[in-house]
Amino acid sequence: MSTFPASIHLPLVFTSLYLLSACASGPTTPAPAMALRYSVPDQAMQPEAASGRSAQTGWAFTRQAVAAANPLATDAGHQVLRAGGSALDAAIAVQMVLGLVEPQSSGIGGGAFLLHFDGQKVTAHDGRETAPAGARPDMLLNAQGQPLPFQEAVQSGHAVGVPGVVRMLEVAHRQHGRLPWSQLFGPAIALAEQGFAVSPRLHSLLQADPLLRQDPLALRFFYQPDGQAWPVGHVLRNPEYAHVLRRIAEDGSRALHEGPVAQAIVQRTQAPPRPGSLSLQDLRDYQPKVREALCFEHSALQRHYRICGFPPPSSGQIAVGQVLGMLKHTTAQGAELVQGQPSADWLHRYSEASRLAFADRAQYVADPDFVAAPAGHWHSLLAPDYLRQRSQLIGPRAMASAPAGQPAGTRSSWAPMPAQTEYGTSHISVVDARGRAVAMTTTIEAAFGARRMVSTSASRAGGFLLNNEMTDFSFAPADAQGRPIANRVEPGKRPRSSMSPTLVFDAATGQLLMSGGSPGGALIIHYTAKWLTGTLHWGLNAQQAINLPNFGTLGGPVVLETQGFDKATVDALTARGHTVRETDMTSGLQAIERTPSGWFGGADPRREGVVMGD
Repeated sequence: MSTFPASIHLPLVFTSLYLLSACASGPTTPAPAMALRYSVPDQAMQPEAASGRSAQTGWAFTRQAVAAANPLATDAGHQVLRAGGSALDAAIAVQMVLGLVEPQSSGIGGGAFLLHFDGQKVTAHDGRETAPAGARPDMLLNAQGQPLPFQEAVQSGHAVGVPGVVRMLEVAHRQHGRLPWSQLFGPAIALAEQGFAVSPRLHSLLQADPLLRQDPLALRFFYQPDGQAWPVGHVLRNPEYAHVLRRIAEDGSRALHEGPVAQAIVQRTQAPPRPGSLSLQDLRDYQPKVREALCFEHSALQRHYRICGFPPPSSGQIAVGQVLGMLKHTTAQGAELVQGQPSADWLHRYSEASRLAFADRAQYVADPDFVAAPAGHWHSLLAPDYLRQRSQLIGPRAMASAPAGQPAGTRSSWAPMPAQTEYGTSHISVVDARGRAVAMTTTIEAAFGARRMVSTSASRAGGFLLNNEMTDFSFAPADAQGRPIANRVEPGKRPRSSMSPTLVFDAATGQLLMSGGSPGGALIIHYTAKWLTGTLHWGLNAQQAINLPNFGTLGGPVVLETQGFDKATVDALTARGHTVRETDMTSGLQAIERTPSGWFGGADPRREGVVMGD
């Protein structure tokens, strides 16, 4: 058993307290009567279903704080900070607990993007999954050469990418850790052995998932003999997960990428339906990357900021920066925030800027080791003159279609990637007492990933789930004219992502001001932009910005959060030529911001996250 200080032991009583507080949450008061809306026929716009909402007012601290999507995970990170651990140490402990208590969103079978601030420099640690060496450009097509239906593709062995999060965290820990690696696994091991209470959200998603029961290991672990999900409050133990974590705690990432665990991963990936090609060699060869953070300058309310995010293969920072940059050059007609919701005029301009950003995203963004940036650098897509030029396409009415731009006059030989659903993820933000900070977004892609559970022993219940990250590639490798798509499948390539971990600094002093991010598939871009707009432009605190109703577009209809906007706003958008659709938009924003007295944290009321600190 790994040695872990008693001060960081996670008591089971916390599980009970969490369960009581979660059950006490109730729905919010409905908004006023609304106009007739289009309804989204499925949940393609959101990676995970809604499971209720609870009021949040935020949390204030003086020295340090950690924000995560589940109270048990947050508490693990908090105890690590109290034991003298760094922000990176806390993030590792949080991630290992999230993989246990929030298995639908992330885990050791997936990947992550991590931004780290050491007090002077921001480093981007890339733990994104890679395509196996045997991956083929046509592996997500059917016999007729057409893209597979998503639900069929997600269960395919071809959907599983080479996991990267554990090895990435190991590399980051060598640079930024303070406590021994082995100690950071103690909270997750204790919870896995002693058990944790099934939360309302986990129960809801297990009950509703149409695919997870088809995996024998997952069926045995997550469901009762009658096929119903374990009820809220059921104490779920995962001895196999504890066993795997002990091996990783003792032997590092090698325990996951080689030996019995690696063999079990390969076996599950190569099982029907549609066996994949992931091999032991793929696992052994995986290497995380350290990249240069992608930062841009931004001004709001007479203050100048430096906003740092993740470069490609993430598309998030580029898209967020483009939207914010284009909006600077549009003219507001009246207030942008009216009675707690964005105005119709602002939503129109935001949506048009978003369509232009998503057009560039579809045209250009992919793994930079395989696809060159336009004009030789990704900053070409964020250049002020380029964004000013693009903003001139935003008029008083919705544009019929949004074309990709030509940064620095370059022409692209790529075909635009067709619209395709994205899923998944969880977010962790940490600031420690020494001024270090982490923003990490972590994923297994769809809810419960590829619905393939890994176990090394038939006698131990549980295990961990594998990702379906390969479905973030374009299913079609080329367009009808044969032009290749930048984000097509290639061996060893990292699929494009929307994950947007973000750190915000004062541009003049370099002082860290905020850490934040969200899950939500492609809508991560909009959730992150909403948080930044609310805090930097509208003077809201982190929690108030998170609480704002969600909105966005992926290039088509304007999607508004159910019961978030009044009839007048919908009518005004419709009058400008927009198609408006309403759906639950289950963001999971976590954010920590600097205040005159210390730190203030916010957690999304749409999920189960909390912020803790000192």
